This record gives sequence, C-alpha cells and structure tokens, in this order.
Amino acid sequence: MGRYMERAENLARILDVNESFARDSLEEENWRPILRLHEEEEAFFKAHDKATASEVVYFYTLEPNSPSAIRNCLDFSRANARSMRHLLSTEVWRQLNVFHEWFCTLTRRDIRLGNLSAICLRVKEGCQLHTGIFDGTMIRDQVWYFYGLGKSLERANQTSRLIDIKSHLLDPPSDSEAAVDAAQWNAILRSAAGYHAFRRIHPSGMTPRQVVDFFLTDRSFPRSIAFSLHEIDGLLWGLQRSASLPRVRDIRQAINPVLEQVALPWSQDGIEYRLNAHIDRLQISLDDLAERVAATFFR
Repeated sequence: MGRYMERAENLARILDVNESFARDSLEEENWRPILRLHEEEEAFFKAHDKATASEVVYFYTLEPNSPSAIRNCLDFSRANARSMRHLLSTEVWRQLNVFHEWFCTLTRRDIRLGNLSAICLRVKEGCQLHTGIFDGTMIRDQVWYFYGLGKSLERANQTSRLIDIKSHLLDPPSDSEAAVDAAQWNAILRSAAGYHAFRRIHPSGMTPRQVVDFFLTDRSFPRSIAFSLHEIDGLLWGLQRSASLPRVRDIRQAINPVLEQVALPWSQDGIEYRLNAHIDRLQISLDDLAERVAATFFR
C-alpha cells in the first residue's frame, strides 16, 4: 500500500515537471522519455500510434491497461488496504476511500494539459495527506514498518527517475556548465518540494552538480536517495529487533554497497554528461534491493 501511494505521488510529480519542460514544436520528443524511463514503450504503442502529450498523460493517469497509471496505483493501494482493514486506523481508511473516489470521477477532459498541473497538485497533496494520517494514527508494529519500507523503496527509485528525466531532456552538452538551463534544475527542485531545502544548504548560486548531489547524497533531505536508503536500513533494523525476523540482516548488508555507489563521482571536467549512465546503474542496484525484500518476505 505504501509503495503504490508513493508511486502515484511521484508519477504526478514527473508528469507535472515534464509538462513544464515541454516544447510545443517537439511534442513526441518531450513525452516519449517518460515511457522510456518506465520501460513501457512497447505497452504504450500497442494501443497508441504516437506519444503525444494527451495520450501519454492519459496512459499514466486513467489508462485501464497501464499498471503504472495513477488510477491503478490508487486501485491497488485501496485493495491492499481493504484486505487488512482490521489493522488500519479509521482515519487512514476513510481518507483513502475519499481520495480514491475523487480520482475515479476524472475523465479524459479533466486531465487535459491546461488542467494537468492542478490535477497533479491535488494527487500529490492527497498522497501526502494519506502518509501523514498513517504516520500519525498507526501503532509502530509490523504494519507500520512494512508501509515505511515500501514507501522508502519506491521513493528512492522515483527520485532517481526524476533526475533521469532531466538527463533525457537536456540538449547535447556544451563545453561549459553555463550552457545548462538553470531554470530546468530549479523546476526539478520544486517538483520534489526541495527548492527551499536546497536553499538552506546552498543560499546562493545553483549548479547542476549541486542539485544532483543534493538528490543523491544529502542525508537531511527526505527525498534524497541516501536519506531513503538510511530509512530502509532503520526500518529493517526495527523489523529485525521487534519481529525477530532473522533474514533481515542479509538485506541490511546489501544496503551499504548501494550507498557507496550513490557517492561515486558522476561528472568530470565540469560537464554532467555521465549523469544518465550513473542513474541507470543506480536504478539497477535499487531494483536489486527491492527484489531482495520481495524474495525474503513475500515469496
């Protein structure tokens, strides 16, 4: 449930930030990278001829056959919640039902580009409200630990995708960082609610390396990959201690190599042309970590 809610929120963030990057004359080039990021080009083009803005947005919001669509994420999250209704607080169950019911009323007309930013904002706020109510009303038992584990695993993965969408949309790099559009990096920060947090650390100036390192390695920002990995380790330790689950230790040992990979340099000579390859390797490691969790607890 936690993972699906986090996925819905972050997908709304990616759609929102991509719409702000879009260039009218390059419509398919603007929206096709989202399909590549989620490895869903084949599934998309089975039902759609071109990766236009309206079709990609529909595919990731209301498309019944898209498992990643926000509608399906909310469906799956509610189905999981319903299966363990007796373990959830009344407040969590009520908010999730109201949120799910609202989204189910949306039509293709409601998600047109002119209204997309408002829809994404409401999705993000609904997911954040859900997380806050869950955190404030649930006892700290296995339900709470596993919810947090799913949320943090998904958050690390989706933060890497948020950075990756920037690397896909950049023009071929020039010989100077000055050629990189700072406004786009500003938009990336705002899309992850990280602009003010970034400014607390970097009061003046902004370079691409500072922004990417902030998302990768900063241990004080909740949406950074390093922060998420430390959260995962803490939650696993809690499960190991409170539930006496012996196999948790093996998963915890696999986290340190991923943290080391996060800290590896990804640029040289002041140009961030290695960013995409670095993020690809990191996403593979995050997927391997999630697979360990799935294999240990759910198979």
